[in-house]
Amino acid sequence: MHIVLRRLSVEDDRDVYDMLQEIPRDENGYQNGCNGRPFEEYKDWLIRSEGLAKGENVPKGLVPQTIYWLFVDGAPVGTGKLRSRLTESLRESGGHVGYAIRPSERGKGYGKLLLRLLIAEAHAMGIAKVLITVQNHNTPSIRTALSNGGVVEKVDDIRHYIWVACDKNLGSFAAT
Repeated sequence: MHIVLRRLSVEDDRDVYDMLQEIPRDENGYQNGCNGRPFEEYKDWLIRSEGLAKGENVPKGLVPQTIYWLFVDGAPVGTGKLRSRLTESLRESGGHVGYAIRPSERGKGYGKLLLRLLIAEAHAMGIAKVLITVQNHNTPSIRTALSNGGVVEKVDDIRHYIWVACDKNLGSFAAT
């Protein structure tokens, strides 16, 4: 199996677009702004998202975030977002990391792998630990965060707040 974590690029094409059409627009708190958009709007979204990763035109109240694609044997199976820092709003909902696996590829361990690689990227960015907020009913994602070394800080009526130390040993694959 060939695994690649790749940063979003304005050159991304139909394969990534098709994956984003499969991932729901809002599922378990993960926001997929491309679901339901025409392909031409997707290409514009790529340009805006690449700029956001560079800190360009960041809307008030948001922070720079980098979007990644998880490819397995040349096919995109998941997406992840890594935010460079937290705001009070992100401390409540969103955290540093968000991720989703396309429904047709779930149950294969890709979520655990994707999160491990995103944690390694956070470490490379100089982030000592990441916050992952997970809705209480999303037990697969809670298990995924815990299996990556997560520690539950608190649980409220809506979500779990899980911190993961960005240990150098967590990631064994490099982003491209």
